[in-house]
Amino acid sequence: MGNSLSRMDAPSPCVVTIGVFDGMHKGHRHLVQTARERAMALSLPLKAITFDPHPMAVVGRGEPPPSLAQLDHRMELLKSAGADDVEVLRFDSELAKMSPDDFAADVLVGRFGARAVVIGPDFRFGHRAAGDVVSLAAAGERLGFEVVVASPAGEGGQHWSSTLCRERIIAGDVRGAADVLGRPYRLVGEVVRGASRGADLGFPTANLALTGNPAWPADGVYAGVMRVVDGTPGTPDSGPWTAAISVGTNPQFNGQDRHVEVHAIDQTGLDLYGRRVVVDVIDRLRDQRVFSDIDRLVDQMGRDVAQSRALVEGALEAAGRSGGERLVPS
Repeated sequence: MGNSLSRMDAPSPCVVTIGVFDGMHKGHRHLVQTARERAMALSLPLKAITFDPHPMAVVGRGEPPPSLAQLDHRMELLKSAGADDVEVLRFDSELAKMSPDDFAADVLVGRFGARAVVIGPDFRFGHRAAGDVVSLAAAGERLGFEVVVASPAGEGGQHWSSTLCRERIIAGDVRGAADVLGRPYRLVGEVVRGASRGADLGFPTANLALTGNPAWPADGVYAGVMRVVDGTPGTPDSGPWTAAISVGTNPQFNGQDRHVEVHAIDQTGLDLYGRRVVVDVIDRLRDQRVFSDIDRLVDQMGRDVAQSRALVEGALEAAGRSGGERLVPS
């Protein structure tokens, strides 16, 4: 369905914050929290507007950047940050051609009833991104909404960004990425059949067919937490389970294609084929490497499992002490 802007009734007034919110990192949370404060001051609900697909998929000359959070996760994070409601605005050619003035009048006011719009200082909108903070404020004066520009700086003056987070993930620095996100980076996929080598070596793995266009961590072995999300939370077959994660081509066996394989530590008899799982990647253990024989590979896998268990337990304890976000939110 397209972006029909006609409405039978005038929308209820609200405070709006708008953006792609890819990854919902600390900077995005700061923006939403600023909007939450303004909404409370005006006694209005806060509506977060995000786009799908990524605007670069429509107006960019190449591929859009790898995603840091799938749409359903992004919406969940927006609500947890303080949004009363999340609206997904389909970004298509019709929307891309809309002038900044028309976007302000027809979308922000006509469709969503904005009385205040809270944005970051680099916000751009309208055809060819011609609209900016100044033009939005001018439109607000004409149309009856105020514009609030949130400070770009987070804690310690750090300027958080999706680009910074993406660079760290692609480099394998998942701890650094978590510093930007405020939580571990998450991969989502369906468990599909692989070569079953892990089971033959005593470490059965779930081979993930990743969904969407995620940022892949650099090839290597990681520690994390996995959970099945297509069933009832909290049941024995849903996790969460501490996990050792392998990302790469499996060079020990001359693999060519990159895979994500996840071993649920201390779990036996799991039947995960066809299940949708999430994997929160907490820390990097080592590079992928080729061992001189299978026995040495198996010995290293045992050490990877032990190290993953210790790292995840330590991360859980640290999160509990700091009162931070759960590693695997429900």
